[in-house]
This record gives sequence, C-alpha cells and structure tokens, in this order.
Amino acid sequence: MRDNDEGQSLCLPDLLQFSPQLRIDEESTDLAIVMAFSGGTAGALFADALEKATIPQSSWQPESYAADLFLKKFVTTSLQISLGGAEPVMVSKHLVRIVGAPPSDVSSVSFRREIVAELISSPPMRRSLENVYRKLSGFRAQLEGTSSTGIWDANRRQLDILALLKDLVHAMQEGFSEARSGLGRLHVFARKIRDGEAFCALTDLLSYDDRLATVSFKMNVGADGRVRQLSLETLEENETNQFVSSPLRRWLAKIEMFLRGYRMSDGEVMARLLDAVFEGVRQELPPFIQLLGDLEFYLGALSFHDRATQAGLNLCVPELTSSDEVRVLRGLFNPLLLGHGVTPVPCDIVTDKHAATVLITGPNSGGKTRLLQSLGLAQLLAQSGLFVPAREATMALAPGLVVSLIQETHADQTEGRLGMELMRIRRLFEHLPPGALVILDELCSGTNPSEGEEIFELVIQMLTRLKPQAFITTHFLGFAGRLEREQKIKDLRFLQVALGADHEPTYQFAKGVATTSLASQAAARLGVTGEQLLSLVEKNIARSQGLEG
Repeated sequence: MRDNDEGQSLCLPDLLQFSPQLRIDEESTDLAIVMAFSGGTAGALFADALEKATIPQSSWQPESYAADLFLKKFVTTSLQISLGGAEPVMVSKHLVRIVGAPPSDVSSVSFRREIVAELISSPPMRRSLENVYRKLSGFRAQLEGTSSTGIWDANRRQLDILALLKDLVHAMQEGFSEARSGLGRLHVFARKIRDGEAFCALTDLLSYDDRLATVSFKMNVGADGRVRQLSLETLEENETNQFVSSPLRRWLAKIEMFLRGYRMSDGEVMARLLDAVFEGVRQELPPFIQLLGDLEFYLGALSFHDRATQAGLNLCVPELTSSDEVRVLRGLFNPLLLGHGVTPVPCDIVTDKHAATVLITGPNSGGKTRLLQSLGLAQLLAQSGLFVPAREATMALAPGLVVSLIQETHADQTEGRLGMELMRIRRLFEHLPPGALVILDELCSGTNPSEGEEIFELVIQMLTRLKPQAFITTHFLGFAGRLEREQKIKDLRFLQVALGADHEPTYQFAKGVATTSLASQAAARLGVTGEQLLSLVEKNIARSQGLEG
C-alpha cells in the first residue's frame, strides 16, 4: 500500500474509498507494465491485476446471497456499460466482487453516493468520466497489445503508448477541475503527474517526435494542375525542446560515438530516450489500472439508470435512516427481469420500521419470490453506494445480508426435505449478526403443516432476539392468520399479494394475510383439473388400445 505516505496517498485516484488506497499489488503490476511496454507478452494485464486486487473491507459475506440474487447475472446484464451504443469489454469479475461486498466504512458509502449524485446531476461531468474511460481503455489496449493498429515498429508503438498516457492525464486534469465530489481526486492526481519533471520530459519527447522542425515551401501550379516549381522558403527547428540539438551538435555527437566504437542508429537513440522517459513516469502507472475498475463501477451504474429510464422505470439514490424508522420503497422493481428484456411491474413496500419480521403470503406466481430478490438487490446496491431499483427509497444500512431462495436437490444428499430445511435454518443462525437483513423463501415448506408451523414459530421467535430486517414468504395461511390475530410476537408484520377483481395477481402487496393460495386457479391454468386430467387419461387408454389392435 502507498497510504503510509499521507501526501502521496491523498493523490491516489481511488474512487471507492473515503481514505484512498492502492488496492492492487504494486510490485507485480509494475513488473507486468514494464514487460508490456518493452514489448513482452502482456496478456490480460489489467484484468489480472484487478482480479487479484483487494477490495474495501466488508462485513458482508457474498456466499450468503450471491447465488440466490443471481449477482453475476445482474452485473453482466444490468451494469454493462454502453457508450454511444458500443459495449466495451469490462473486467466483470472485479465488478462482481466490488458490488457484492459493500464497504463496512459508512464514510465510504457516503463518498460513493456523492459521486453518483454528481454524475447524475451534471451531464458534463458524466461526459468527462466517459471520455477518461475511453482514453484509459485505449491506453489499455495499446499497452496490452490488443489494439488493431497493426504497428510493428517498437519505437512507434511505445511513442503511441506515451501519447495516449499524455492525453489521458490531460483529460483527467481538465475534466474534473470543478468536481465537488470525490471525482476531484482525478484532477489532483493528474495535476501531480503534469507538474513532475518526468511528464515534462514525456511531453518534450512527443513534441520532438511530432515536430522536430517547421518547414515552409513555395509551390507554383500550372493551368493543367501540375507543379511547375517547388522551393524551400523557411526551416525553423524547435529549439525550445530539450531533445532538439543543432545540426552541428548532432554530427559531432555521431562522430564522437563512432570514434568510441559505438554503432548506434537513430532508432537506437530514440529507444534509449523512450526508456529514459518511461522510467520517469513508470511509478505513476499502477493507479491507472485500479482506476479502470473504479470507472466501470460508476459507468455501469449510470448505464443501469439509462436502461431503467428507457423502460419507463425509475432509479434513485436512497435516503439512509436508522432501523427504527419507516422503510419506504415506492416503485420497487426486479432488475433481473429488466436484464432479461422483461419490463417488470413496480410495487410499493412501506413498513413502519426496518427492525421487524415481515411475513408475506399469497398464491404462487403472485410475485413473492421476485419481491424478495428485489429487496435483496435494493439493499445490496444501497449499501454499495449506488442507485436502487425504486422511484423513492428510505432505507437503513444493515451489517449483513442472508438470502435463501433456492433449495436445490443433490443426488448425494443424505437428508430428506425436512432435514435439508433444518440444515438451512441452522446455517442461517450460525453466522447471522444482529440487525442483518434476512430474506427467506418458503420457510419450512419441506414438511407437514403441524410440524412445520412449530419450527416456523421457533425461527421467528429466535429472529426477534437479533432484531433483524426480515422478509419471509410462507404458504401456511392459517398459521400466519393466527399469528396476526394473536400478536404475541413482537415486531411481526404481514403483507399479502394483492389480487384483482378476477382473482388474478396484480404483483402488488397490501397489509394482512392472504385467505387463499388460489390453488384451483393455478391448477386450471396449468391443466391439472379433474376434467383435464381425465381427458389425458382417456387419450392414453385409447392410444394404448389402438396399439394393441
């Protein structure tokens, strides 16, 4: 880490943490950069460095929710950057790690929220960030050797890399001089580089390559369009450049080299100059690799905002409050549906406090599981400092998240459904911190109602001791109704799927407990009524008799 030097640390372009750090391995990354610049095989230099990088400290454990929230799918679809219709190749593994582990440091959450707010409120600032990302991506492609320019001259390639670095530094300094959020770090970092002697040498070398001298010609053209006369008018060398010497000095230098036994061509001289200039700026390059990952974090969030807006949906930066205050999620939708090209139906979820256990009842296909995913992703994004999939949101931070929606059956499992459910409950309590958000789908569905209700009630009672933010779905309608009437368990709340006039789900939720699971309607919709099954049976009998005949 370079944060042992406070002044140097403050100049790092870390856009994810309030206290800036270099999170990539500086030594190994520096070596990879040197090899790449010299023409060695760079491979996936940026991706390798970012995938091995540390991430901000987090109390959340992704294995407790990543699979059930389809986190990887969410990142690769909803957070895919789009720049003018083009979708660049992102370091998705790194982005999944960052989004999936919200920082424990609340000041870092606020730091990110301020950046997001400035980007969404200032189109020029967003354009500047996109411009820097394009230039950084071009620098990456040239350094890694993945650009399609077809340049085979080693000196020319290295000059192009340095030219891209120069443009990138200029874009960072000029684009964020007015930034009010942590984006101002880009300006500070770039200014530090530009004020250094090494960058001045880089600029002079590029100028020397681009303009050794200015030559003026006079050309006479005849009536037939052909050149009649071409004469040299003026030749002015760029004498202010430190790399430019007079013709006499250049010849004397060559004679001296010859007398000393050196046979060095102009190309070899340029190679030496390139090495010297690169060595001067080399120590400034590792932070740019970290910056690429940070930029993808914010530009991915902005692309998510764009996609939602195009679908007629709204995102917001939530208001953060305490766990004893009201939870408000208006226009909440499931971004996984949006990522699959399905326009989700938004709903409103309002509870009188966060520190409560909410039982959700209603028919299958009523949106209960999709709601749970929406709540989990909203909490994850809120604590990562990003937009949440809702028009309006007031939320409390949680020290952890546990989501259990998918119960897969394995051929080698030693327990039945009840045993697997009991193991799921055990795992829940093994690492569940007080105040965490708990999301459970179909608790105790793997056993008979009488035993299941007893275990269910035990789980709820134990949860109340941890004061969690809990959302649990169940089909034990009579049991849920009894709990609502008795009101013996503190901080227990109830939501039900709201049905339309034709008893079809509206994908909205209201207070209370559902009175029916609409099993008969579901059976009819899926072709499992007595009449429908009898028709299938008779067809099979007739087919069998026809074969026998």
